[in-house]
Amino acid sequence: MRLLFTILFALAAMSAHAEDKSKTALVIHGGAGVIERNALSAADEKAIRADLDRALDAGNAILAKGGSALDAVEAVIVVLEDSPRFNAGKGAVFNAEGGHELDASIMEGHTRRAGAVAGVTTVRNPIKLARAVMERSKHVMLAGTGAEKFADTLPDIVRVPNTWFDTERRRKQLDDARAKKTTAIDVPGTYFGTVGAVALDQNGHIAAATSTGGMTNKRWSRIGDSPVIGAGTYADERCGVSGTGWGEFYIRAAVAHDICARVAYRGDAIAVAAEEVVNKVVPALGGDGGAIALDVDGNIAMPFNTSGMYRAWIKPDGSRGTAVFRDDE
Repeated sequence: MRLLFTILFALAAMSAHAEDKSKTALVIHGGAGVIERNALSAADEKAIRADLDRALDAGNAILAKGGSALDAVEAVIVVLEDSPRFNAGKGAVFNAEGGHELDASIMEGHTRRAGAVAGVTTVRNPIKLARAVMERSKHVMLAGTGAEKFADTLPDIVRVPNTWFDTERRRKQLDDARAKKTTAIDVPGTYFGTVGAVALDQNGHIAAATSTGGMTNKRWSRIGDSPVIGAGTYADERCGVSGTGWGEFYIRAAVAHDICARVAYRGDAIAVAAEEVVNKVVPALGGDGGAIALDVDGNIAMPFNTSGMYRAWIKPDGSRGTAVFRDDE
């Protein structure tokens, strides 16, 4: 009888462990900034939510089949980079010269592998090149012409002319910035559209990724936090983060790493850690923005201190949602 009890107990424990391991979660963002209801048409809001849902579906399809968190976040970012509605890939903002310079990064938590590119101009999906840097080079970050030369060695990386990233909406933003002699960095909270994703797979592994076109009318090949591991993107065994906001302050505060460090070293809940960093540390320095964060138990946090943040999620219980404005949830 005792042997039977022991076997049944062991089987129950194994079943519970397997069930726990099979839980997946996914959270994504399309940028934080001044996103007011009266400034976003019903048609635009519907299209943005549809793109967020498509991105969720792309990532979740991989997770549901037992695929890796790394594959899932890449799939999400590719969908958002190909959409003209976000400041990444096709919808990237214009720099001061009237062109586009794109940044992206990706990180796998349990191995701490990471890859990033900055200032690329002809790579259709910078997130794919960032992953290639991680997996097919000895480096973590490549920039500018060097990153383009690395892309030349990779036949599977799709190249496009820089004008492929043009959109009329971004052109108007550039014209407005030039007329006012400002960049987005001069007007806190006005930038948005950077995209990001954090995923938890069935093996309990976490990955995070971020992609952006930077700031409208940026000069001197300015690079923000999105391609900087620890600032705009970070993942470890317990936690993953992708940020969106005023990059200079996210770099100075090492936002993504700080959130995960609070989880690892202080035992903070992911929501507490993310709230503290995004809504206290960053504003105290003078910056603003938001972030998405996910822990190894599938808990999700999405703090931001602007009027809106494009965001969407699928929780371990399968429930899902999309949101744009502060009062959406």
